[in-house]
Amino acid sequence: MIPLMTGVLRLTQHQAHGTSLVALVFTGIAGALTYAIKGTVDVPAAAALATTAIITARAGAHFAHSLPEWKLKRSFGGFLILVSLLMLVKPYLPHVAGLDNGWPKIMILLLTGVFTGFLSGMMGVGGGTIMVPAMVLLAGFSQHLAQGSSLLAMVPAGAVGAYTHAKLENVKSGLLAGLIPGILIGTYFGSTLALRLPEATLRVIFAIVLIWTGVKYLRTKKPD
Repeated sequence: MIPLMTGVLRLTQHQAHGTSLVALVFTGIAGALTYAIKGTVDVPAAAALATTAIITARAGAHFAHSLPEWKLKRSFGGFLILVSLLMLVKPYLPHVAGLDNGWPKIMILLLTGVFTGFLSGMMGVGGGTIMVPAMVLLAGFSQHLAQGSSLLAMVPAGAVGAYTHAKLENVKSGLLAGLIPGILIGTYFGSTLALRLPEATLRVIFAIVLIWTGVKYLRTKKPD
């Protein structure tokens, strides 16, 4: 959404982040419901993620508002590529097979929420780029369960970040009438397709999309 809003609709980077975050709250609702129907949402895990994410989302939105656009794009592009590489080599990395619902797992989720909330507010994204790899690699979640739970967690965190962006006048409310219905339809079909794909295939598709987006961000030129 963000590249399309900046490239086609000519929004500023800050406006695209704020508007995207408002719309992505509805992505979380629609996507989480679809995954929940299939039994691939861990509600306690989503609650732990959201607990800290809603605190840092506001700070992330304010930080984004203070940065020039080219710095936002380059830093996020590098991060996306790093996350993509981690997902591709996931089968070869030493990671836990699954943690019991004890303090180690809770702490991983709470810390993940801290970074997720900040990134969500700063970059106008749902936070899956941090949540999903951390849940898969560190807490032993399957790819499908991690994606379903992260969609649920992004609803309250995204709402806080979206509200902050709106107060900073970074939301183009006139676009939401078209974005939200399209997102609800697209999220339903996307979630349904994802649940039918093998986990390895889903992981590769996820990484390819992030790498493509990351390269686009890294190529941002510093203004004269």
